[in-house]
Amino acid sequence: MFWERTENVFITECFSSGVKNSMLVTWSTANKTESVVEYGLWGGKLFSHTAEGDASVFIDGGPENRTMYVHRVTLTDLTPAASYVYHCGSDAGWSDIFYFTSLNESVSFSPRFALFGDMGNENPQSLSRLQKETQMGMYDVILHIGDFAYDMHEDNGRIGDEFMRQIQSIAAYTPYMTCPGNHEWAYNFSHYRSRFSMPGHTENLWYSWNIGPAHIISFSTEVYFYLEYGLDLLFRQYDWLQADLQEANRPENRAQRPWIITMGHRPMYCSNDDGDDCTHFQSYVRLGRNDTKPVAPGLEDLFYQYVHCIVGYSMPCVGILADVWFCLVQGCREKHDGFIPKPRDWSAFRSTDYGYTRMRLINGTHLYLEQVSDDQYGKVIDQMMLVKEKHGAHAWR
Repeated sequence: MFWERTENVFITECFSSGVKNSMLVTWSTANKTESVVEYGLWGGKLFSHTAEGDASVFIDGGPENRTMYVHRVTLTDLTPAASYVYHCGSDAGWSDIFYFTSLNESVSFSPRFALFGDMGNENPQSLSRLQKETQMGMYDVILHIGDFAYDMHEDNGRIGDEFMRQIQSIAAYTPYMTCPGNHEWAYNFSHYRSRFSMPGHTENLWYSWNIGPAHIISFSTEVYFYLEYGLDLLFRQYDWLQADLQEANRPENRAQRPWIITMGHRPMYCSNDDGDDCTHFQSYVRLGRNDTKPVAPGLEDLFYQYVHCIVGYSMPCVGILADVWFCLVQGCREKHDGFIPKPRDWSAFRSTDYGYTRMRLINGTHLYLEQVSDDQYGKVIDQMMLVKEKHGAHAWR
């Protein structure tokens, strides 16, 4: 009999997987063990329910070919908006005890989010504040918009292990939804594909889900840049996005969830001075690539028809140009990028502080955002209320 360390625990909202009132629990072990979650309602009998799942083998692409087992268990038939206590593992070893609140699936629900990108395990400047606020119950969902650990594949994957242990103090308590960034590029994004567990069946690269009055889409901007992994990913994602947006924009669906929000790592617009894609007039993500056969379509025209809010990484900024774009960064080993001296006409606010964004979907017409500066000890340095009385492409006419 051996004791197995159970670590890197996080939960994911999995409504769009076709299982309502559910939560997906993911963790990893160094050896193959059973995949079990014991859970129960807060205040009731501890571990009154048991759910089982399975584990997949992940082999790091580094010279040591380190192996880990990634376990996934879905908890079903949860009471909406109820608090649960759980632990995961097996008789070979159990995790610490965690808790979560199952999501309220009503369209009148007003969910609260924390949004950030670029979090490394060196200089994760906002992590302690996010840990505290998450465990205080301030957020219903966390959105991590690309770039994890810096980088997950380094030291034969041990940097990724350490990062997952760091975010466990957030992600084991609140659904942790992600999208890939450029720092996940190694071995065809294998660490990102294997370690996380997002809805759908696209290895976490793109997916969508519903919460309150919003339909949220996560997509990969990286398919425009890492063509060595296959141009087909770019076209598959575009076709999926088009179909997903058309479905979300059906009158009966738009009436239920009028907000359509997308998140992708690289923004289409920015006022940085670092030469990234968003600084170019011919941005690949925005306008596509004409150096491929066939020509790769960009996303600006597609999103313009349907989408209200787009969030990406870059530097903290808020810009308005037909739709609304928010760009943010949390903290990592890389230093700040600067800004061009004169902001664009559409740039409403810029700051080089490390920090994160809070967002609340108040109802079908009002969305509130505020930018938190960690450099200024949690001070809110900018805020806005987005009011949208009409939704859909006709709203711009």
